[in-house]
Amino acid sequence: MKKNCYDILNERGFVRQCTAEAEVRELFAKETVTAYIGFDPTARSLHAGSLVPIMGLMHLQREGHRPIALVGGGTGLIGDPSGRTEQRQLLTRETLRENFNGVRSQLGRFLGFDEGRAVAVDNSEWLEPLNYVDFLRDIGRHFSVNRMLSFESYRQRMEKGLSFLEFNYQLCQAYDFLVLYQRTGCRLQMGGDDQWGNIVAGVDLVRRVEGAEVFGLTFPLLTTATGAKMGKTASGAVWLDGDLLSPYDYYQYWVNVDDRDVARFLRMFTFLPLAQIDELSALEGAELRHAKDILAFEATRICHGDEAAQTARDGAKAAFGGDGDLNNMPTTSVSRVRLAAGIRAAELFVETGLCRSNGEAVKAFRSGAGWIGDRQLKDHTDLVTLSDLAGGEFLLRMGKKRRHRIIVDID
Repeated sequence: MKKNCYDILNERGFVRQCTAEAEVRELFAKETVTAYIGFDPTARSLHAGSLVPIMGLMHLQREGHRPIALVGGGTGLIGDPSGRTEQRQLLTRETLRENFNGVRSQLGRFLGFDEGRAVAVDNSEWLEPLNYVDFLRDIGRHFSVNRMLSFESYRQRMEKGLSFLEFNYQLCQAYDFLVLYQRTGCRLQMGGDDQWGNIVAGVDLVRRVEGAEVFGLTFPLLTTATGAKMGKTASGAVWLDGDLLSPYDYYQYWVNVDDRDVARFLRMFTFLPLAQIDELSALEGAELRHAKDILAFEATRICHGDEAAQTARDGAKAAFGGDGDLNNMPTTSVSRVRLAAGIRAAELFVETGLCRSNGEAVKAFRSGAGWIGDRQLKDHTDLVTLSDLAGGEFLLRMGKKRRHRIIVDID
């Protein structure tokens, strides 16, 4: 039997729950499926934790189906309580609009919105004009409070307090599905597993209002082998925006993943054939570095393009003693006059982004993680001077995996 899009998602580890597995598989086999995923613009950029749904939409488009990326200009004003232990900070309309524009533009790097092959929508278009009383009468009557509270995402929050504002979120998300079904014939909603209750509510609402059969599918909520949340590091979020996190640092995130995550991440975050992934996953010891390099290159290429991925790879080779071009690694210029006077090491590590604060630099230096060339830093008051230069430059090192090149300008 020929594989269809559902099979591809399933064998690559994307499917966690599905409202009707056999029917969804049949749907993909017999027609072009319109499916959507929602992204609330809580920040100006998405991060690596959003890659699972993004890759899901990309697989749909690659198989000839039509993905809809819904950016929640309306639901973002409420805040999704799913997976949260406390209420999200409410965003101003101005901030939300700025975030919306950033996320919408970003999604265009992953999906082809030309000629209707994919669609981007904003749910504020239909949510904000709603008459509240009419909405309660027409939509609210289809929802059972008891059933809403049976879902884990709401039950957990009830223990610490769930605002009435957040309580309405499920109605709004379900209404999104109804509107998209009515306007585009959308038959499938996908999302993270913490969205299961909201997705099922949307499936039920479409059935009650339109008498139509639609479906829901959730993705696993990924954590790394160490238990860390996907897309988060000790240094902060792994942003998809190159202005917030350089392609080089993005590449470094992937090349430094835990050995135990390599096989899973190759399946989910690249489009490499499964046979090749199996070969790479079988590598062990030092040879596994080759698999990590391919993972990092493919993930960076998907997010930032071929040229940026190759530049990041060359910069990494140069930084770690390979044959790459030093000009392709992260570089900061420092004036000779400033260096002659002496620069506090902590200041330079913060300036280059190797540390987020002086406090973090202090802890790093005391633990022996900070280096300038071959000189280990002992204290945040240590000075960087002209004596550290080697050929008009030197290398800052944070631990074993992070590097930053310093070159000297002649004033």
